[in-house]
Amino acid sequence: MAIEKRPFGRTGHDSTAVIFGAAALARVDQAVADRVLDLLLEYGVNHIDTAARYGDSELRVGRWMDRHRQRFFLATKTGERDYAGARDGIARSLERLRTDHVDLIQLHALYHPDEWERALSPGGALEACVEARAQGRVRFIGVTGHGWTVAAMHRRSLERFDFDSILLPWNWFAAQHATYAPDFERTVRLAEQRKTAVQTIKGVARGPWAAGATKDRSTWYQPLEAMDDIRPAVHWLLSRRGIFLLSAGDVGILPLVLKAASEPVVPPAAEIMAALSARTGLASIFGL
Repeated sequence: MAIEKRPFGRTGHDSTAVIFGAAALARVDQAVADRVLDLLLEYGVNHIDTAARYGDSELRVGRWMDRHRQRFFLATKTGERDYAGARDGIARSLERLRTDHVDLIQLHALYHPDEWERALSPGGALEACVEARAQGRVRFIGVTGHGWTVAAMHRRSLERFDFDSILLPWNWFAAQHATYAPDFERTVRLAEQRKTAVQTIKGVARGPWAAGATKDRSTWYQPLEAMDDIRPAVHWLLSRRGIFLLSAGDVGILPLVLKAASEPVVPPAAEIMAALSARTGLASIFGL
């Protein structure tokens, strides 16, 4: 069963509600990556999100683009903060991705105030993104970030520049956070007014890795792993219209997330989510 598609902001593209988070390909070989491609095609996933910082991810995705460029809305990111660095980084990403353009370039992990000011001021990375858009090398421009302050920072970003998309954490645990949840809602309301696409990450995050735990996943946090836990987490998030979920950065978790997303989405009751939290020990991965 194919995953539902939703309008990706004002871009005119209908993206699958689950976007493939290609951070999962950072440290795998091409044979593993190609098996992931088969899975994406099986579920009809049509949107890929990668980044220059994700190890070999752009190289792995680039091999797919030789045959499947038209199937995917292709997004990458630059972590550079100055114009020259971002300009050169975009050119390098296009080369690695084997394409003459990406659909979305995003300012990566932009939440520190000093870096934010540098990237969005004259001579900053945003200037290179705007130039690349004018040259046809990118179609749209977004901003991403992590941490409990990022929703408020994204609101500042939207007030400074008319970004086409934002990306930030959201899950049931975050929705209980006294300061982050109201910030998230205010930012999403502004994004909806602007018709800016809202992408979410950490939808199946469980918490930080426990001391002494075997870190057998490629995610930097401990993810949910059982289908009975992943399904309500995914359905809780996707039951909210207009937002997207990036899949977890681990190829072993991906099939479960896609399967859950392909099923009829039934909003889980608050009692079910509370039970999930108690059963798995949901916790903050960003500190207090």
